[in-house]
Amino acid sequence: MWRLRRAAVTCEVCQSLVKHSSGVKGSLPLQKLHLVSRSIYHSHHPTLKLQRPQLRTSFQQFSSLTNLPLRKLKFSPIKYGYQPRRNFWPARLATRLLKLRYLILGSAVGGGYTAKKTFDQWKDMIPDLSEYKWIVPDIVWEIDEYIDFEKIRKALPNSEDLVKLAPDFDKIVESLSLLKDLFTTGHKLVSEVIGASDLLLLLGSSGETAFRATDHGSESDKQFRKVSDKEKIDQLQEELLHTQLKYQRILERLEKENKELRKLVLQKDDKGIHHRKLKKSLIDMYSEVLDVLSDYDASYNTQDHLPRVVVVGDQSAGKTSVLEMIAQARIFPRGSGEMMTRSPVKVTLSEGPHHVALFKDSSREFDLTKEEDLAALRHEIELRMRKNVKEGCTVSPETISLNVKGPGLQRMVLVDLPGVINTVTSGMAPDTKETIFSISKAYMQNPNAIILCIQDGSVDAERSIVTDLVSQMDPHGRRTIFVLTKVDLAEKNVASPSRIQQIIEGKLFPMKALGYFAVVTGKGNSSESIEAIREYEEEFFQNSKLLKTSMLKAHQVTTRNLSLAVSDCFWKMVRESVEQQADSFKATRFNLETEWKNNYPRLRELDRNELFEKAKNEILDEVISLSQVTPKHWEEILQQSLWERVSTHVIENIYLPAAQTMNSGTFNTTVDIKLKQWTDKQLPNKAVEVAWETLQEEFSRFMTEPKGKEHDDIFDKLKEAVKEESIKRHKWNDFAEDSLRVIQHNALEDRSISDKQQWDAAIYFMEEALQARLKDTENAIENMVGPDWKKRWLYWKNRTQEQCVHNETKNELEKMLKCNEEHPAYLASDEITTVRKNLESRGVEVDPSLIKDTWHQVYRRHFLKTALNHCNLCRRGFYYYQRHFVDSELECNDVVLFWRIQRMLAITANTLRQQLTNTEVRRLEKNVKEVLEDFAEDGEKKIKLLTGKRVQLAEDLKKVREIQEKLDAFIEALHQEK
Repeated sequence: MWRLRRAAVTCEVCQSLVKHSSGVKGSLPLQKLHLVSRSIYHSHHPTLKLQRPQLRTSFQQFSSLTNLPLRKLKFSPIKYGYQPRRNFWPARLATRLLKLRYLILGSAVGGGYTAKKTFDQWKDMIPDLSEYKWIVPDIVWEIDEYIDFEKIRKALPNSEDLVKLAPDFDKIVESLSLLKDLFTTGHKLVSEVIGASDLLLLLGSSGETAFRATDHGSESDKQFRKVSDKEKIDQLQEELLHTQLKYQRILERLEKENKELRKLVLQKDDKGIHHRKLKKSLIDMYSEVLDVLSDYDASYNTQDHLPRVVVVGDQSAGKTSVLEMIAQARIFPRGSGEMMTRSPVKVTLSEGPHHVALFKDSSREFDLTKEEDLAALRHEIELRMRKNVKEGCTVSPETISLNVKGPGLQRMVLVDLPGVINTVTSGMAPDTKETIFSISKAYMQNPNAIILCIQDGSVDAERSIVTDLVSQMDPHGRRTIFVLTKVDLAEKNVASPSRIQQIIEGKLFPMKALGYFAVVTGKGNSSESIEAIREYEEEFFQNSKLLKTSMLKAHQVTTRNLSLAVSDCFWKMVRESVEQQADSFKATRFNLETEWKNNYPRLRELDRNELFEKAKNEILDEVISLSQVTPKHWEEILQQSLWERVSTHVIENIYLPAAQTMNSGTFNTTVDIKLKQWTDKQLPNKAVEVAWETLQEEFSRFMTEPKGKEHDDIFDKLKEAVKEESIKRHKWNDFAEDSLRVIQHNALEDRSISDKQQWDAAIYFMEEALQARLKDTENAIENMVGPDWKKRWLYWKNRTQEQCVHNETKNELEKMLKCNEEHPAYLASDEITTVRKNLESRGVEVDPSLIKDTWHQVYRRHFLKTALNHCNLCRRGFYYYQRHFVDSELECNDVVLFWRIQRMLAITANTLRQQLTNTEVRRLEKNVKEVLEDFAEDGEKKIKLLTGKRVQLAEDLKKVREIQEKLDAFIEALHQEK
């Protein structure tokens, strides 16, 4: 019985010790005590079996700095049966005091060290929240002015001081061994001492000496401890991963709430958010600087060292998808295996209350939350790309500028370049590969450009082309960020997961980088939303072996971490380089201004656009001056030009054939028939052509004639081009010929000459026409027969053999005309034979055709001289004309013909003048305006037509000033943001 009671008392003592232990939260069952302790306490327990306890890792640890239960143990009264009653209360009191001291000191040291280590780990995991500093009230950031945290920190003890306070556990174990030897007869005291050593073991103390006393089970304890440590490491890694993912979800929830808050803040319009507006527009100011630099002259592009994020990668590597994840919208055209990016696209990401996109040269906003606007945006980008690509090419170096705004977007400027290709496929230009390389190198050779190198993780790294190109541009990897896309496919298909780690670390190819990231850009479905892709990415990395096996760190995955890293790198590069670039442009501006003052001291600095506007005003003024030409001037030049155009036809085809009829009735009939045919077929068209040419000549005269000192020859090429293009576009009214034909037909049918003045005018007009024809005929004869004796003697000129033959033939024909002045216009066959024989008798061999050609000119001169003599006779024939030449041998029908021609010319000139001043001048002015508008939109045209050192110098000076002003404004805003 006393043994049973003693066993019951011992169980109560064990329960009391377990109940008051501070290493485990909650009650610890009997089976959890150490094997040695159980063997001592419960040697007579019926169910006791000496077996190794199972490892339990599900208990919750807590800091030893928490409240410790210090209740006294309550023991039930014990009866010892036949043994005498002993009292070891001094020993029990000593053990209690020793245990309480060790508990306090051990808990303080271990708990303080654990707390500091936990704090440092959480501190490293917290990201840089400087971007969200504006949310916290200013009083929080100024609290260090009121509280001296440095003084408080120095007052607190550090971890080294706490370690010094810890006792010497070796001495403690020696004391316990001494107490054990002194009280060997007391089983209860021994059990309490061994229980205390077990408790020290649970607290993590170095109580190895106590276990040396128990040789039984030492090897199994060591093996048990090794296994438990390995499992604890695995458990801690898994718990750390879950904690990081939990933190990630919390951070994303905070970011989403932050977006809504920023959206509300940005929508407000009061004085309290002036600083936030400045911060929002900072990236827009920087983007404007880059836009101006992209339009700058090519010879100064080497000075453009401002940072940009240049996105390069192999074709279909996922560049566009990464950009869309950063921009949080599907904004780019997509295609399976087809080249979609055909020209560089500069995307400026900035904060704004609404998620919208707009082009640099357009005011239309695309709402990125609506699918129809997204489709319209993608279509517009594709149209602009195809418009930039010239005929016969596949890609273009011209940049498309796009601004994307939205709450929570990281502020930066990215340039999406065409994907690098290995071979040129069918449908591509032969130089496509070289063009893409040159475009990529032009952007990457900027020493401050951040290269975002995109590598497809689902294909072999050896097939990559872009990595070699990036290595050439940035061999040390100081501005390169490597991104591995499609990691989900890579993890599924790659047999060795460590290969992905080698790709991420750049060990499979000679490329160094500033940072390495792994992302997932969806399941390959183009209709997936950005939110769905983000959820899929998070779910993948939660279950990915890459994180569980520590191949990748948590900060190296997801596009969100990538965008944060790129944005930080971008702004760091901007702050380091922007002031240096501003100083460079200041020096360039000073040099250009000095050169202008030395070369053009009295001229204003007008760039190409300003010069074009000035030339445009001058051209329009000159077009308006056409309407100020007097009607008399118009009619004179029109009549003169029209007669010059039709005089040959009138003389050769109408007058001469009719005059050779030798009969007045036949003459008038022939004239009427020929005039009718001429009016119906040729005359109206000739008149319109003359009017149009006259308008061109007057317009050209106004455009090209010097204006004295005000004339600027820098506009000559532009004016000439405007004149030619306007004339090419201008067409005379189609109905003008029909109305003009009727007017001309009526004018030619009128044979009535009203007064002597009109008669004399007709005779004068006829004489001028005949004299001009006679002069032309004499020149033709002179060219035929050669110089006369006077020119031969004075100017030492000789006749050729052919000219001598023509001269002999001419003399023979003139003899024939002297014999018969009324000879008809044609030679008879016998007359040709007679002339030829006469010439052969003098030793001149002639051909009948030569005789006919010579006769034509000789007879023409004879006829014109006869007609001029007839004009002199007709000067006094107006009286006979009024009597219709009755009882008179004088007939002046040829004078009436020239009167009809002269009157037709005057009426036609008047009609054409009215059409010019009322219609055609205004239509020409309209065409000139259209041409000027087209030229104003064509930059290449202006560069081609407005050339010279003066233009180029003014153009460079304006651009440099604009860039410097924008850079200064941006730097000022950047300092204000700091």
